[in-house]
Amino acid sequence: MEIPFVKYQGTGNDFILIDGREELPTLDVKFWCDRKFGIGADGLMILAKSNQDGIDFEMIYYNSDGNLSSMCGNGGRCIAHWAYSLGIGTQEYLRFLAPDGVHEAWIQNEEVKLSMNSVTHIEKLLNGDFTLNTGSPHYVKQYSQIPDTFVSDAQAIRLSSPYNKEGINVNFFRAIEPTVLECRTFERGVEDETLSCGTGVTAVALTYAEITGMNNGKLSVNTKGGNLSIHFEKSVDSTFENIFLEGPARFVFNGFLHSDSSRKS
Repeated sequence: MEIPFVKYQGTGNDFILIDGREELPTLDVKFWCDRKFGIGADGLMILAKSNQDGIDFEMIYYNSDGNLSSMCGNGGRCIAHWAYSLGIGTQEYLRFLAPDGVHEAWIQNEEVKLSMNSVTHIEKLLNGDFTLNTGSPHYVKQYSQIPDTFVSDAQAIRLSSPYNKEGINVNFFRAIEPTVLECRTFERGVEDETLSCGTGVTAVALTYAEITGMNNGKLSVNTKGGNLSIHFEKSVDSTFENIFLEGPARFVFNGFLHSDSSRKS
């Protein structure tokens, strides 16, 4: 059986997108996401029907390892852009259900602004690093210069206790200017560095705001795949709210997937 798909990328974070509003066969997610034997992608998303009032669609996200995963910020921006191109939503605005709850998206050409959930707690660890959840769990470490050994250092953290069982995304960052950051992310489920990570960029921006005492504003975050912006406010009870992730979401190509697994490696 052939399944139509599109491929999108958001600052180098790339995804296979499938319209799942009708019944789908068994999905060979790991095979399709493989960069040697398949199409190649950091993850696969299904655009599914939602029965909730005021919700345009549901986003179901799989990591490239084939497992269902938590929220993906760049993926959310990409699937919102695609949904709008399919005629879903009105006036360049959509509301959709993701693994961590409801999100809103505003589309302006290739730019997508995505609402992110409020963050009530940022934990400072004994070693001075931070952990927080921005829809997915993140470990954040600040440097004056991100080391060349980033991938091996981040992998060691991801595989260490207590993160080795459930996994955690690991982000190293540095401040280039007072409102401009550089970030690199090692993603669980991909088990390697990705060119960009929306929830990771959000985690880095909020951690930097926590460190510097910044209560509201906009931060630009440079990733290997491009630049993203984070807007936020901090309430009197130290909750980060009105968080928005903004950046490009671009169509790459489309085609057909085969649902049989006979060509799996």
